[in-house]
Amino acid sequence: MKTWKENFEVSKKHYMDWWNQKGVVLTMWEHLDKDGSPHEAVQAPTPAKDMNQFWFDPEWRSEYLHYKMSRYSYKADILPVANTQLGPGSLGAILGADLEGREDTIWIRDKKDFDGNIVFNEDNKWWKLHLELLAKCKEKARGNYLIGCPDLVEGLDVLASLKGSDNVLMDLMIDPDTTLHQLKEINKAYFKAFDRIYEIINEDGEMAFCYFSIWGPGKVSKLQCDISIMISEDDFRTFALPFLREQCDYIDYTLYHLDGVDAMRHLDAVLELENLNAVQWTPGVGQPQGGDARWYGLYKKILAAGKSVMANWVTLDELKPLLDNVGNQGLNIQMDFKSEKEIDEALKIIDSF
Repeated sequence: MKTWKENFEVSKKHYMDWWNQKGVVLTMWEHLDKDGSPHEAVQAPTPAKDMNQFWFDPEWRSEYLHYKMSRYSYKADILPVANTQLGPGSLGAILGADLEGREDTIWIRDKKDFDGNIVFNEDNKWWKLHLELLAKCKEKARGNYLIGCPDLVEGLDVLASLKGSDNVLMDLMIDPDTTLHQLKEINKAYFKAFDRIYEIINEDGEMAFCYFSIWGPGKVSKLQCDISIMISEDDFRTFALPFLREQCDYIDYTLYHLDGVDAMRHLDAVLELENLNAVQWTPGVGQPQGGDARWYGLYKKILAAGKSVMANWVTLDELKPLLDNVGNQGLNIQMDFKSEKEIDEALKIIDSF
């Protein structure tokens, strides 16, 4: 597969090293425009008439993504991945919740008539949208870039999108058996959706995941349990860990998204997942971003447990101190780049180690 990323084979090696706790991946979560001419002369679509068209019109969105991809920089290890996500947690919509397009994201709205049953309906409009959007994007890409897997999410977070967080937290106490049954059914739905999406987007078995922009030669996913900030360590081990383990055992390469200082108490449990490859750290609101010195100890703990690390929104000034203190093995550093010049400066720092 020959993409618009000229050094893709080099970056693939960097990613494979990173999955195996070696080397450094230097990238950014989102994209910035390249200097000079675009990769291909692609006409910009007419502006979206509203947020519904911007997010939920497969034809318009595939044209928009194709236009943007033709202008992005893919220097260093920045991946040529079209961001097709339909909100963080779109599996919830596939199972009956609703989606609402906003200017900068998509909100998942509770399923108001949730009756406790987890039903994967092939005729669900949001599921049909997933399939149509991915197919349209794949057609437009023509192998010039990868189509990313939408951020389905799983487990307790999806259950919360169906019946609300308060109801989930209450049911952990008063109806744990039903909750465990629902979580088992959610995992079944997750694998069904994931496998169908993989069939569409994979390129010779390889795939990329939208959220945090990750790649691998097989099935790849980001996992999470953001509601964990509101539950005990015992409940995390009962209601989250078994289903995360099932995903890690099924998917070839997995990254756990650890979100917020209050989620850190679950890190020991997360690190017990034998087939988990890496942990991403999001400090949360009011905290310094991933390049700050206060997180060095956290990164060292993750690395010592045999998992790789993803640090996000690292600035150029923070890059060398991060490498000096944490080392240059098993790090995926998602930089806060503002220009291609900054990418070149960061590459020089990486090369000096």
